[in-house]
Amino acid sequence: MNVIAITDPQAPQLDVYARLTQAQLRSRRRPEDGLFIAESAVVIGHALDAGYQPVSLLMERRQLEGKDRPLAQRVGDVPIYVGEREVLSGITGYALTRGVLCAMRRPALPTVEQVCAGARRLAVLEGIVDAANVGAIFRSAAALGMDGVLLTPSCCDPLYRRAARVSMGAVFQIPWCRLEREHADWPSLLREQGFKTAALALRDDALPIDAPALARESRLALVLGTEGDGLSEPVIQGCDYTVLIPMSHGVNSLNVAMASAVAFWQLGRR
Repeated sequence: MNVIAITDPQAPQLDVYARLTQAQLRSRRRPEDGLFIAESAVVIGHALDAGYQPVSLLMERRQLEGKDRPLAQRVGDVPIYVGEREVLSGITGYALTRGVLCAMRRPALPTVEQVCAGARRLAVLEGIVDAANVGAIFRSAAALGMDGVLLTPSCCDPLYRRAARVSMGAVFQIPWCRLEREHADWPSLLREQGFKTAALALRDDALPIDAPALARESRLALVLGTEGDGLSEPVIQGCDYTVLIPMSHGVNSLNVAMASAVAFWQLGRR
């Protein structure tokens, strides 16, 4: 293992963990140079299993000498920067939840057509900006029978550190891609791929989520909207179905991540 003790927290090799913003890491101008930060041995392990390429590790010394040593042994000669917990907190600006971070290269994402190919159930996220919600939706999608996830341009990046951590690595286990701006009429695009679309929205004319017609659809995309405002009216109008989860006790809706789990359980590919 290529273990390097941290002696200078200002060393440029640590910029990726300490001084680069998410936008700088993402490198829109040169996507092939883009990086992201994965946190925790479980998440990093799923990324490695999926073929993601590590650039470096930042670890607490006790983690390297203890339970996370097998993870460190998986990365070959990639630099492993180690220090005490207080030193790492000073570098990153926060206490490491699981004692290890990994800088990894961003992959080339599949196309919409590639995500759709062979899929029977998709999740479409419109404008969901909270990293924890995106991570939780990915975890539910992977666990409850969805075949892929599509995100509109304004959605939070699934590879953001918190999103990937909340997903427990599911962002590396299920195919996903972004619907770019040229895909503005994406309900029609999905229709061309053989999918019916179901918008989850609070409407008087909505079908209940357990309506038999939904379960009979051979290819179905479940569309989830942004926190608070939900789906935009043009998206609802463009979808084939509007559906809701029946509520009781005067509660009119669920958090989008909770609603996704209910919908995926009911209509996922089981």
